[in-house]
Amino acid sequence: MATAKGTDSALVKKPHTRESFTEKQLQEFALCADPVTGPQYFMSHYFYIQHPTQGKMLYQPYGYQKGLIDTYHQNRFSISLMPRQTGKSTSAAGYLLWYAMFVPDSTILIAAHKFTGSQEIMQRIRYAYEDTPNHIRAGAVSYNKGSIDFDNGSRIVSSTTTENTGRGMSISLLYCDEFAFVRPTIGREFWTSISPTLATGGKCIITSTPNSDEDQFAILWKGANKLEDEHGNPTELGINGFKAFRSYWREHPDRDEKWGEEQRAQLGDDRFRREMDCEFIIWDETLINASNLIELQGIDPIETQGQVRWYKKPNKESTYMIALDPSLGTGGDPAAIQVFELPSFEQVAEWKHNKTPIQKQIHILIEITKYLAETVPEVNLYYSLENNTLGEAALVTVAEIGEENIKGTFLTEPARAGNVKRFRKGFNTTHKSKLSACAKLKNLIETKRLTLHSRPLISELKTFVAHGTSFAAKVGETDDLVMSTVLIIRMAQLLQSYVPELDSMMKDNLDDFIEPMPFIMF
Repeated sequence: MATAKGTDSALVKKPHTRESFTEKQLQEFALCADPVTGPQYFMSHYFYIQHPTQGKMLYQPYGYQKGLIDTYHQNRFSISLMPRQTGKSTSAAGYLLWYAMFVPDSTILIAAHKFTGSQEIMQRIRYAYEDTPNHIRAGAVSYNKGSIDFDNGSRIVSSTTTENTGRGMSISLLYCDEFAFVRPTIGREFWTSISPTLATGGKCIITSTPNSDEDQFAILWKGANKLEDEHGNPTELGINGFKAFRSYWREHPDRDEKWGEEQRAQLGDDRFRREMDCEFIIWDETLINASNLIELQGIDPIETQGQVRWYKKPNKESTYMIALDPSLGTGGDPAAIQVFELPSFEQVAEWKHNKTPIQKQIHILIEITKYLAETVPEVNLYYSLENNTLGEAALVTVAEIGEENIKGTFLTEPARAGNVKRFRKGFNTTHKSKLSACAKLKNLIETKRLTLHSRPLISELKTFVAHGTSFAAKVGETDDLVMSTVLIIRMAQLLQSYVPELDSMMKDNLDDFIEPMPFIMF
């Protein structure tokens, strides 16, 4: 075993050993073990940390950190929104160490968004444990980089956050670090999986700097800040049972307005707002500027017809475009339909499903055209679909039904020169055409000339990010509503030559100039 750091203890205390302690030492142990004030006393007297510039030092919590520790201790469920580098992980490490040593038979799970994150918290716990005197700390039965088992029956286990992390464990205390940066689909599955393990009385602590305003952390944070019961009476906890804690970078004694200005200059405005001001601004390089995404707010549908969501009643003064992005319909990628109004460029309706066969997808498109034609007689109506790969099967269905039996005009991009034999109806998506339409979609949204109502579409835009020289959904997410909207843009670009109002609506001018979409030259 390693030699001692202090004068009376080894790096790791042997388990189940008899020792003699002075009355003063026993009094100190009792103060640390106090079920009410113990965490604060232990951390301010025996919790040592590694400061990045000052080295080893005793943890002396700032005012907001004392509030954070009290929030951890006094609530079964707590969620904390905090800026970067404000000591949230360090404070959590101290509290978890106290909990393991002074609440016997506890199972503590640390779940971080990355393996290095979970190991960093464990390293801080081990460092503090090794500097804790023997009359305070528990003996260690096993002592590893990823876990510690104590002789009082408690253990600390660290893990990367996955869909199955903690499944089957009897967890006394769950700590989720930087939960906002767990991939959204994983975050949702993890929370669904872990929640039942906490139902028997487990405690949960979640801390993070914000990321998207729709990930699992954001959902829990919003719920924790809804402090009213079903009768409108104020409550101490949020509707989800969480206690919310919020800190600000100005509360740190070493940070003033000058520091803030310097950091803003280094990080840029969006990143500073996210990492220091704790605004829910998207982290990734999204197609739509992160600040504009925050402003997008969806609405509830005014009507649903089957799985078609309608956001606005049709009117006779408008033209309508319907775009289908087909899929195989076997439970994988969804198919999606978008309906937009011209020249207002306002979203009217949408549909999305992943288990509808291609033939049924066409019938749903037809039902939408029929509804529009019956609601607004003599309506100007255009429809189309992507004809790549699976689109061929959709074209066969259209041919079998007969275009004359479908309301509206089947809009088709012009045939390329020298490619007449391979001409197919609909729109063929290439790398070039996708980039062009994405750039136009970006411009129309950021200059507020295109109105979106669908929350699912807005949600997809928040995970529609740069992939090499193009854009696509983040791994594990979908972009079918976005791609059907991109097809709407291509249809509008084709109609632009024939509809003067649409031409003026879509044309860019210098007054509308915005930050360009990032391209990689090749």
